[in-house]
Amino acid sequence: MSQRTLVLLKPDTVRRGLMGEVLGRYEAKGLTVVAMDLRRIDPAQADRHYSEHVDRDFYPPLRDFVTSGPLVAMVLEGDEAVEVVRMLNGATDGRQAQPGTIRGDLSVSNRENLVHGSDSAESAEHEISLWFPDLA
Repeated sequence: MSQRTLVLLKPDTVRRGLMGEVLGRYEAKGLTVVAMDLRRIDPAQADRHYSEHVDRDFYPPLRDFVTSGPLVAMVLEGDEAVEVVRMLNGATDGRQAQPGTIRGDLSVSNRENLVHGSDSAESAEHEISLWFPDLA
């Protein structure tokens, strides 16, 4: 079943020059880029995206991080795209992510963990509407 998901290549991915490598992993798996935009986000956009986390202790440093520099927002499409992206990304904490995953191979942090991928089809639909309203 073809579906779409939102992926963010976070500021650490851009800063470290890993955009091509990370995007290549998604494309090598067979996912197609439907939309992609290099942009900076402000705290209000971060709050909308992470709305379920705004009141959590870990959120203020996360907001500071995602607004610290440019990121790449993209919509990927493919068979079971949400689950495929989550598998490719690996565990949230790069120190615990399995080798072979993006985070397992390229991250040693819980906060600066390179990528975001929607966690469900419902989240993907909501997140895509926030980042790419013309696709909703």
